[in-house]
Amino acid sequence: MIKISVYYIAKTNKDMSDKLSEEFITLCGKFGAKLEFVNLFCKAIATSQTQEANIAQKSYTKEFLKVFKDNQHRIALTPSAKELDSFEFAKILQNQGNIVFFIGGAYGLEEDFLKSCHSQISLSKLTFSHKIAKVVLSEQIYRAFCLINNHPYHK
Repeated sequence: MIKISVYYIAKTNKDMSDKLSEEFITLCGKFGAKLEFVNLFCKAIATSQTQEANIAQKSYTKEFLKVFKDNQHRIALTPSAKELDSFEFAKILQNQGNIVFFIGGAYGLEEDFLKSCHSQISLSKLTFSHKIAKVVLSEQIYRAFCLINNHPYHK
């Protein structure tokens, strides 16, 4: 079974994006995949976001490092990274047992944190709110499993 965790930073914990993401969580389960979304927003991050961008980024890194494990394939989402098509994205998920995605907060991710991940990808050159990024990422994860398993959804 493949396990995929998506850690993100968001002020609100429940919103409409959760319903859409939950639909894709259920669909991924049909392929034997466990997909979960975890919001790491906390008081320290709330305080840091009222200060300078680099202070906010450091607070994101601190929370993300708490969930790092050696057996995870870590992927950071950042607009400056390479954009992939759905086939390239599916190849990243293929043959992995434990994948973790990181969606940064309002100020993005620190360069050192990005380098500590196995790879970096961009969902688009556009900047998305965490809500939109969660939905796009969850749909692409489902699409990847469809491609890997020759399911007709991608067509």
